[in-house]
Amino acid sequence: MKFLLSCTLLLASASAFAPLPIASNIRAAASTSTLFSTEAEVEKDDIVFMTEDYKSATIYGPVVADEKIRNIAVIAHVDHGKTTLVDAMIKQSGVFRDQQQADEAGGTIMDSNDQERERGITILAKNLAVMNGDTKINVMDTPGHADFGGEVERVLNMADGVLLVVDSVEGPKPQTRFVLDKALKKGMKALVVINKIDRPAARPDYVIDKCFDLFVELGATDEQTDFRVVYASGLQGKAGHTEELADDLAPMFEAIMEGIPAPRCETKEPDTLQAMISNIDYDDFKGKMGIARITNGSVKAGQPIALQKPGQKKKTGRISKLFVFDNLGQKEVESASAGEIIMFAGIDDIEIGDTLITNESQGANAAVPLPPIAVEQPTVRMTIGVNKSSLAGREGKFLTSRMIRDRLFKELDRNVALNVEETESADRYMVSGRGQLHLTVLIETMRREGFELEVGPPSVINKVNEETGVTEEPWEAVEVRIPEEYVGGVVDLFNQRKGELQDMGIEGEGGDGALSVVKYLVPTRGMLGLRSAMLSATRGTAIIDSVFDSYRTAIKGDISGRTKGSLLSFADGTITPFGMEGAQERGNLMVGPGTEVYKGMIIGIHQRPGDLEVNVCKAKALTNMRSANKGITTGITAPIDMSLDACVEYLGVDELLEITPTKFRMAKNPAMSKKGRKT
Repeated sequence: MKFLLSCTLLLASASAFAPLPIASNIRAAASTSTLFSTEAEVEKDDIVFMTEDYKSATIYGPVVADEKIRNIAVIAHVDHGKTTLVDAMIKQSGVFRDQQQADEAGGTIMDSNDQERERGITILAKNLAVMNGDTKINVMDTPGHADFGGEVERVLNMADGVLLVVDSVEGPKPQTRFVLDKALKKGMKALVVINKIDRPAARPDYVIDKCFDLFVELGATDEQTDFRVVYASGLQGKAGHTEELADDLAPMFEAIMEGIPAPRCETKEPDTLQAMISNIDYDDFKGKMGIARITNGSVKAGQPIALQKPGQKKKTGRISKLFVFDNLGQKEVESASAGEIIMFAGIDDIEIGDTLITNESQGANAAVPLPPIAVEQPTVRMTIGVNKSSLAGREGKFLTSRMIRDRLFKELDRNVALNVEETESADRYMVSGRGQLHLTVLIETMRREGFELEVGPPSVINKVNEETGVTEEPWEAVEVRIPEEYVGGVVDLFNQRKGELQDMGIEGEGGDGALSVVKYLVPTRGMLGLRSAMLSATRGTAIIDSVFDSYRTAIKGDISGRTKGSLLSFADGTITPFGMEGAQERGNLMVGPGTEVYKGMIIGIHQRPGDLEVNVCKAKALTNMRSANKGITTGITAPIDMSLDACVEYLGVDELLEITPTKFRMAKNPAMSKKGRKT
């Protein structure tokens, strides 16, 4: 017990051990005790490097927790096929009774969320378990988009190794660097999967070289850099140790068993129970349930337990239900020990970052709580509040500030990268996240639940450097792939947004159809609204990837954004075809005939800088005189279809977005001065 307490106290300190191979740094006679005990005498040549990212002894512990378990996280850049690969693993692991049941599950088994299927990306990290022979493989499917990096960071606490999925043509991308850096700092070994090897333009040797370079740049150890490579086609459900693929994923399962270590721990004694809550689930009958990886000790159903963060008060209770993951669902068990990933019910007040410890004998022999999960700080914020437009309250079920507040703070239970703050206004809240997409996914979720909201424009979060006292702003590393003829327009857009060119070249070996690659460092301020402008400039051909890079000295002055003003409704009313005929000559409209509008509502994009009020509600005067141009008709142009993401990108600093379950309306903020408006 003395050894355990000294170890856990060390892990809770400001510094912790770097991920290094034990054999090369600790003497064989007492390697583990030297690594984890503060009381052990460390000789001068037993060098131990320190890093604040190390969380636990799950990788370097002295005891193999369970040889029949592997805990892996699947990480990759967005659209590199990791979820498709996980779906193939599920289908080949006997999860489905027959092919008919597999077909009924659909093509995207893991991306079960409506928004995930619509957007074609993974938003939430998910747990499942598959069997390979008599070994259980706990798999964590993670998002690939940079805005959902918080999901990756908390899930890595449950893994012992990672499957790094890389596209056989594109190679490592910005998000690949981000997620791999987190895994390497935790001491994990990576199994590199060259996916989409069946693509005609596949270049696996180039991709492997780039992966090796990335490992070296991120400071990987020699053991980590000596990674194993598997070639795969997730779509076909095939893998191989060479480019010649087998008929199934058996080679990849073999590589997982040989290349990813079994979970380790310090002890399996029940009193030493430590399990970090990394996710939360809800059940209508069981209530709030915590998902955790057991770091040390063991737990039983019905056992008195406590949840605690370092330095905080315990929350006590008793485990009413205990589950482990089984295929796509869970299986109830009586007990579980170190190395296993569990789901349990019994305490309502569960928070991500709590440590599950024993409360036997009132916790007299309980272990010390583990340090809470540390995630990157938010970089973008928006205000979300009560809808106060003249058309408010007609559709939504949840309208009041109390309902909005409760929903936003409830989101904090599982969205660890999100921040919610009160503002000076009682009906408005400041919500901060990793990026614009991170926030719009939350807003879209609330809209589908029946909320009516009023959303302000996105803005970046600056911070003051404690050492220099200089104000700094977030910058992003951006990579754009476009046909060669659009390079000039893309470079011009980046320069207008104060970007700094990092690299430029041709992807692959050139030739017909080759794309140009442009890499920039751009202030996050400059990225707001840039995607739509770039897609317009490249006729929809641009492929844009970005990830947070660092905080740098803030650029003085404004960064150029939207170059055109807005068309505003002159009065309250309903849009008429006659009113649209005159208005569409002034710009591109976003609304159609029969739409209700109010004064100051944005109805289109002005063709020039500055705003312009137009009367789209006027009706044609009726007389008993025959019109001279009766036979002349004017066509009405179809309005622009504005999605939620497009509306948020369009918003200016003096504009608001009104969101209802069925409509998006933009308007000028009545609380701000009406600068630049033409009447």
